[in-house]
Amino acid sequence: MYQVIYSADYLDSNPLVKYFEDEEFNELEDFLTQEVEKRVQWTVDHSPYQVDEEDRQSFEEIEWTLIQILKGENMNTLTTIKKD
Repeated sequence: MYQVIYSADYLDSNPLVKYFEDEEFNELEDFLTQEVEKRVQWTVDHSPYQVDEEDRQSFEEIEWTLIQILKGENMNTLTTIKKD
């Protein structure tokens, strides 16, 4: 089982939390890729400044640091496997 915790920022007290079974790892990757792209696009669309490719890549890097992935046999044994 995997638990994905995706915060809006470093101080987010109510992050997005999703669970995936071991055999759903591809779905987990797809979910994260789509969610990161959605959040980056929102930032680009709502920026008062023109955003170039370097800025966009920077936004994407920041988004990936807001994701934490835990793995375990069940809810009580989850341990962190990805955290920035």
